[in-house]
Amino acid sequence: MQECEYMHTLIFYIVSSLRDIELAFKGELTMTENMEKIMNDINLNKVPALWTKYGFTSTRGLNSWLTNTKHRCEQLSVWKEDPVKIPHVTFINRLKNPNSFLTAIKQVYAREKQQELNKLIILTDVLKKLYWEPDLQPCKDGAYVFGF
Repeated sequence: MQECEYMHTLIFYIVSSLRDIELAFKGELTMTENMEKIMNDINLNKVPALWTKYGFTSTRGLNSWLTNTKHRCEQLSVWKEDPVKIPHVTFINRLKNPNSFLTAIKQVYAREKQQELNKLIILTDVLKKLYWEPDLQPCKDGAYVFGF
């Protein structure tokens, strides 16, 4: 839910700022200094500061940043469609707060297995294949594979 709220806020500010710029071009709003800054950043392929404020830290150019934002939304959409299904692959680099996600995994596991939370650790297997490749198998013992 936390990740969805972050993304919702980011998308809201992207859409509202672009809508305001469009209205300013139509003459229905007065062009402000902030609107001009956003337009200049877009022309320079930079992520506008307002979007970064509500988004995620990145050194990407605007095109790459927007593609990454789209991928983040797609990952959240997959989770939204079937929230009970545990994904075998999660791109934690597409989360604004990956530590929160990893802690939640440990909490769920500790509750299910009646283990002490502070004694659990996260192990990561870095795979040289993509999640859509057919021979990808879940880790043994019900562990999850996290893609980077």
